[in-house]
Amino acid sequence: MEFDVDVAIVGAGPCGATLANLLGVAGVRTVVLDKNVGIVEHPRAVAIDDESLRSFQAAGVLADVLPDLIQNVPIRYYSSSGKQLAHVSPVGQPYGWPRRNLFFQPLMEAALRKGFDRFDHVRLRVASEVTDVAQDANGVELAAKSPDGEVRIRARYVVGADGGRSFVRDALGIALRGETAPSKWLVVDVSDDTWDAPFSAVYCDPDRPAMTIPLPYGHRRFEFKLLPDETEDEVVTDESVQRLVGRFYRGIPTPTISRRRVYWHHSRTAETFGVGRVFVAGDAAHLQPPFFGQGMNSGIRDATNLAWKLAAVTQGRADARLLATYDAERRGNAETMVSFATRVGSYYQPRNRATEMVRDVLFRNVQRIPGAREYILQMKYKPAPRYRDGVVVGGATNDKGSPVGRMFGQPSVQTADGVRLELDDAVGGNFAILGLTADPADHLRDVTRDRWTALGAKLFHVTPTLTARRHGFETTTATTELRDIAGYFRDLLLARKDDEVLILRPDRYVAAVCRSNDLERVVTQLCDLIETPSRIGTPEHG
Repeated sequence: MEFDVDVAIVGAGPCGATLANLLGVAGVRTVVLDKNVGIVEHPRAVAIDDESLRSFQAAGVLADVLPDLIQNVPIRYYSSSGKQLAHVSPVGQPYGWPRRNLFFQPLMEAALRKGFDRFDHVRLRVASEVTDVAQDANGVELAAKSPDGEVRIRARYVVGADGGRSFVRDALGIALRGETAPSKWLVVDVSDDTWDAPFSAVYCDPDRPAMTIPLPYGHRRFEFKLLPDETEDEVVTDESVQRLVGRFYRGIPTPTISRRRVYWHHSRTAETFGVGRVFVAGDAAHLQPPFFGQGMNSGIRDATNLAWKLAAVTQGRADARLLATYDAERRGNAETMVSFATRVGSYYQPRNRATEMVRDVLFRNVQRIPGAREYILQMKYKPAPRYRDGVVVGGATNDKGSPVGRMFGQPSVQTADGVRLELDDAVGGNFAILGLTADPADHLRDVTRDRWTALGAKLFHVTPTLTARRHGFETTTATTELRDIAGYFRDLLLARKDDEVLILRPDRYVAAVCRSNDLERVVTQLCDLIETPSRIGTPEHG
């Protein structure tokens, strides 16, 4: 069967472009189709978190994205009387990067597209609007209209990352479940900003809640809720916009209004994230109000989850059934994030002044409790994915402290020749076994180790920085030594002494933990979940 590409992605926004870069790094033949001629010149998303930056690190585009970010930006919450309720400024970097960062979307999209230039096997086709999606048992055929005429592409798999009005989702007959808020919000973007407020701010007013967000290079975002008696035509007039924005610029020059638009806030999730060989991701799969800044970030999580699975399947290292775990792992977390963002929005607008007073008292009192204050200030309330089903062994445990199914942290480590690296750069982009008390190769039979390495996986022995030399540790030909220069793994063992071995997935979620003498069984189970049927004598998937 001849294919033009292994994966076709519809939509070159942040989700689709991230997926294409990750597939490019993995060597997967990919084409990206976008109906626009160029990058949309106004910002839509404005906040990017540490998980997304970690995905950019894996995709090799972080160096081009970081210079245009405002990193580690705090957020302040105000009551209707102007009193500050909280100043949230997370300083921890558990995944190796700041938790809250602001960006100008056109610049970031340009950096992501620049990443395509590294690969001969990744192509971008702009001005190509997909008009038909047809799949059979072996692949998918796309038809698209372009200025040069009709384009037809045959792919093994297709991903629709084509936004909230997704053609791909509609073509699959996938329904969006949820609701749309009855209220509307005016979004105003300004340039040449003159207001010295280097933080995001939320004004929690029962009448007209509002938000303001500083963006790079003198841009700023404002959002205002429409009052019940206001119409769209009224609020987008120059007079109305200047009145709303002008109250933030008393005594200083008013910036240039570069964009104004009224939006509905949707809280919806697709009933499934895939049908056959076609998947949906990003806004095509879930829509959430912008109150927690996780819409785009949730889409990048989709891309990160799907990329390594598509690579493993298209390259014959895994069975096609692996792709079913995308829906199993991502849809539940997407629903949780949509629900959470919707609840956060309700806190921004209390029903009346009495409700506001109760909320403000509770909020201030909670911050007087040391543990609760830390929980708020470090943004630990953000729902973190935990995969109980899918590519995990032991994910259904009732052990609340278990790392299985959760994203693993990213400490610094040192190689045997003294080079200091972030963990992800040290272990590479595939599965990794980290032995914390012994060389994991010593606890695997040769046949099991061969199965593991056939998946592209690697073995590592994590040792204390100096103890390794004192005890004369020597790596086997199958194992690489990493030194625990920050004591991160030491502390893990002190807290959970039975977690002698950690198995990390390519997306850096923990696939399993176990004692060294149980590694053979656990690795066998993981291989059984992933392996291609060709290893047991059946033909490779279509």
